[in-house]
Amino acid sequence: MIDITAGDHAPAAAGGLRTLVPISTAHFVSHYHMLVLPMLFPFLKDALQVDYLDLGLALTLFGAVTGLTQAPVGYLVDRVGARKILVLGLGLGGAALIVLALTMSYGWFLACAALLGLANSVYHPADYALLATHTSEARMGRAFSVHTFAGYLGAAVAPAIVAMLLTTVGGGGALMISGALGIAVGLLLIAMRVPDASAAHHGGSAGAANAKARMLTPMVLVLIVFFILLGVSTTAMSNFGVVALMNGYDQPLTLANIALTCFLGAAAAGVLAGGFLADRTHRHEQVAATCFAISAMILAAVAVSRPGIEILIAALTLAGFFSGVIAPSRDIMVRNAAPPGANGRVFGIVWTGFNIGCVVSPPLFGWIMDAAMPRWVLGAAALSMLLAAALTLYGGGSALGAPLGAPLGARRDARL
Repeated sequence: MIDITAGDHAPAAAGGLRTLVPISTAHFVSHYHMLVLPMLFPFLKDALQVDYLDLGLALTLFGAVTGLTQAPVGYLVDRVGARKILVLGLGLGGAALIVLALTMSYGWFLACAALLGLANSVYHPADYALLATHTSEARMGRAFSVHTFAGYLGAAVAPAIVAMLLTTVGGGGALMISGALGIAVGLLLIAMRVPDASAAHHGGSAGAANAKARMLTPMVLVLIVFFILLGVSTTAMSNFGVVALMNGYDQPLTLANIALTCFLGAAAAGVLAGGFLADRTHRHEQVAATCFAISAMILAAVAVSRPGIEILIAALTLAGFFSGVIAPSRDIMVRNAAPPGANGRVFGIVWTGFNIGCVVSPPLFGWIMDAAMPRWVLGAAALSMLLAAALTLYGGGSALGAPLGAPLGARRDARL
């Protein structure tokens, strides 16, 4: 039984690399821009004459604006076109950083964080709408994996690039060059004539009719919860992983950082491997559930034991790899849950779940650390992964009213 028919989302193979390369570059910029302000905190603290608490407020504002606007932006993507919205987002984020460099006021610093949050809300609904519309069915998994990997790469190189700019052209110069990067990539999208994507690209009036369909279907609700759990596990490892390893396993800061770097680096490699796997299977929910369950069991084993540093690094590397493999299959599941012409809306709604998970979970992990239970940071991450795996494998089948374990395409056909 096949996953979806070749024409379900009207993929345009001609879009190919002309879509993938600039869209992945835009995703690189999005993750890079997310870290520009945090990497410049020491400079900004002195330049703006504020405390770190004042600086942290900007990050809260950034996350809140992204979470609140991602779904509405998804509606705009489907209505006026993904390419237009993406170019506007790149330009807005770039301009915000440049104006901050020129003004250097705390008021604009907060405004810059809010505008960066609004710009950040553009990327997931616009990027995925473009890729889902203009990528051939046979290459969809690899396209999603390259796009996700580009985001990982942007976050990985941001600290080094910003540090280099800070030492060579100063903090103001770093802000201006980082802002100019966003504007340049927006111009690249225009110059390369990236084909647009909206409801009109999915069968004219038929696409428009589908675009008006109810978005909060049972499957979309399942995926929202899945992404909330994904946000919880991501927060556990990315934000609290180092302190958990230091306090729970008596590892020095250097080795704890190395272990987390191995986890995150292996996750990036897993994303690329997952793209090839996603293109060779129709059972994307089984792939996501299995890989998440393997990663969860590894983290759970680490949480209840005290392995040496060599085994600890090896275990986290393996867990990171499997947590990355799910990404392309995860994205295809979301794409398959979207009616034609509604990719922007569904991706925007579902990724809001991820933002919710990232916002609500830090107090939990802070409480775990304050309660002197650092190994339960890994345990809680494992539990959220196991819940996500169970929800993916069984909840999706129930949501679509088809037999549990049936391929997603069959369940999607049952819903439509």
